[in-house]
Amino acid sequence: MENAKITKLILLALILGIISGILLPDFSVKLAPLATMFLNMVKMIIAPLLFATLVIGIAGHGDIKSLGKIGIKTIVYFEVVTTFALVIGLVVGHYVQPGAGMENSIHVSSGAMDMVNTMSAKSHSTLMDMIVDIFPQSVIKSMADGNLLQIVVFSIFFALAVCACGQKAKPVLDILHSLSSIMFKFTEYVMWFAPIGVFAALASTIGSSGIGILKSYVKIIFSMYFALVIFLCFIVFIVCKYVKVPFKGLFNAIKAPALLAFSTSSSEAALPKAMEEMEKFGVPKNIVGFVMPTGYTFNLDGSTLYLSMAVLFSTQLVGIDLTLKQQIIIMLALMFTSKGVAGVPRVSLVVLAGTLSSFGYPLIGVAILLGIEQILDMGRTTVNLIGNCLATIFISKWENEFDYERMNKYIESKEAQT
Repeated sequence: MENAKITKLILLALILGIISGILLPDFSVKLAPLATMFLNMVKMIIAPLLFATLVIGIAGHGDIKSLGKIGIKTIVYFEVVTTFALVIGLVVGHYVQPGAGMENSIHVSSGAMDMVNTMSAKSHSTLMDMIVDIFPQSVIKSMADGNLLQIVVFSIFFALAVCACGQKAKPVLDILHSLSSIMFKFTEYVMWFAPIGVFAALASTIGSSGIGILKSYVKIIFSMYFALVIFLCFIVFIVCKYVKVPFKGLFNAIKAPALLAFSTSSSEAALPKAMEEMEKFGVPKNIVGFVMPTGYTFNLDGSTLYLSMAVLFSTQLVGIDLTLKQQIIIMLALMFTSKGVAGVPRVSLVVLAGTLSSFGYPLIGVAILLGIEQILDMGRTTVNLIGNCLATIFISKWENEFDYERMNKYIESKEAQT
């Protein structure tokens, strides 16, 4: 219910921000600090949320050795699929250029220009420089600077140490579970300020840049959903072909949880229903119980695709033309940072802001995307859910444990209901 209220308030703020920017441009420009304040609030969530979710995602299942070959196969599948998502996002973003052509019409603050200059200096770094830089000298400094890659590396080693310690580390893991819950609640509180941030960001942007900036919204929404459709068609086709599952039967199985994810913009809201449907469809309970929760840390395909495209949008928006090498480095970085995206509404903004900050890119793109975040979130959250449902089917087939008899009975029962 609260999520629905925030969504309505954000949509209202979006409309009011556009009206204010058109009718009261001078007043609207002065609202920019409110948008900056909200962005700062989002950024302060990054370090504790990423640390807690990553450690729990890796160590939360106990001794890594006990996960056996299912765990290895699952991680391999996740990495392959999320890499495809990243590539599709980068290719579509590069081809469609959703943020291009706006650098001369959008107002960029002096602070943002300083970030652009910093990015230009960093762009000469080699891949080896980046690899060396991701190992932090001090995790406290990394958290203070908002360096996501360094936090990810620390979190991975910390999680492995937690697993190695076994029961001795259980109190620490319990604390991290509590921290994760606290940060989710913290994020909910911060998102109550989202309507103010949306209103201020849109009003000040349109007030300073004019109504023409809105055409970027049309381009990024089209680009995002076009890329998601390409990804789904590609992945669904491969999985159905591999597991020999009829697409219509699969569609009936994931339709209800997918609609729930789309309407609430929350993967977690649809998780119980999705797990129930996958078990009915023929996936063993133990595989569903392992793959689905793990997927919400390691296999958020829609969010990963969105992040790669959003970074390109943000750089194109201010006239930065990334080289192929820079795009590859971004893709490698997002392969790590996207693992910290939680399955709750609008948290992708947190990781996007952190990724942009880590590379020194201007955050003005985050402010622009804030106004249509709900529209984008609905699509990518649905793909996150579908991607994890497909993963359970793929892994169960890989393990030769998929129950085709149960699947056929499920399909027959669904057809009988229609």
